[in-house]
Amino acid sequence: MDSPDCRSILKADLFSTLLEAEQSFVVSRSGILNLRKGEYLFSSGCRADHFYLLLEGDIRVFDKRSDDDGEDEIARFTAGDTIGDFDFARRADYDANAAAVEDAVLIMFPGNDQSMDSLALESPNTVLKILHRSVIMITERIKHTRKLLLENMSWMQELHRKAYEDPGTGLWKQTFLTDEINSILEEPTALIMLKPDRFKILVDSRGHGAGDDAMVHIAAVLRNITRRLGLGWPLRFKSNETGLLINKCGEAQAETIAKELAEEIAALPAAPAEDDIPAFSFTGTVVWGIWPNDNNIWDDLFKGCYDLLLAAAKKGGCQPLRYKKDIVP
Repeated sequence: MDSPDCRSILKADLFSTLLEAEQSFVVSRSGILNLRKGEYLFSSGCRADHFYLLLEGDIRVFDKRSDDDGEDEIARFTAGDTIGDFDFARRADYDANAAAVEDAVLIMFPGNDQSMDSLALESPNTVLKILHRSVIMITERIKHTRKLLLENMSWMQELHRKAYEDPGTGLWKQTFLTDEINSILEEPTALIMLKPDRFKILVDSRGHGAGDDAMVHIAAVLRNITRRLGLGWPLRFKSNETGLLINKCGEAQAETIAKELAEEIAALPAAPAEDDIPAFSFTGTVVWGIWPNDNNIWDDLFKGCYDLLLAAAKKGGCQPLRYKKDIVP
């Protein structure tokens, strides 16, 4: 290909405001790049000193996974597409890799052995216009992204909720707590954990359906508490262990909530006797602690409360207990 074929590079938005003479300068400082199948166009971490217009072939952009050296394809470009213009406009480093799916031909700007700094010495006004247009492009894309986020906020929030929702109870999963705890914690934050007493007896005697129904009723109790408070997250941890996370909740309020929770679990309707199966009444072991008062390391507070919950449940439960750093279950 000779130089006139490089005029296709002018399709890029980056050059939309240039005059004819300035466009000719851009074309003259562009070059043709031929890639063989599998050859890299750029690699993650490399500076975006050029951008490209694909004339022939396909280019795939992918991210290498370090765990098993596999690949996640992010995008695929075909003839007529520009590649890397946004990274080039930002003078950024690429955050992914790009390689030819098959033999490919591209126009590259600036061409080989040229840079924007060298072009600025030749035609400062042209380079200034390109840089000015790049700033406008970045601003427009940021505005467009914000608009998309606002338009799809409710949908994104619903996806976020579904990803962290326990399907059996509608409570927040423990993974939500693991992922979001740093943005949730506000001094003081109360962690209140609940384990229903004798739950195995209920399931063994009446089946897993009875256990599932019981968890639904327990979840309703937890959600009602957060609704009354107007804050907090009702959570399901493991198996039948549930609880509450309530930020801006001091010791006195946390103790009151823990006692109310135990009382409301005990007030759940008893499962009536059936043939030779005795009636089952609900009680729950409740443990609570305050971050950072009882332990200023969140993970240690969580583990301490959980260990105390299991130990107290084995001893019969029923009595709400407060976790403190120096308590050994």
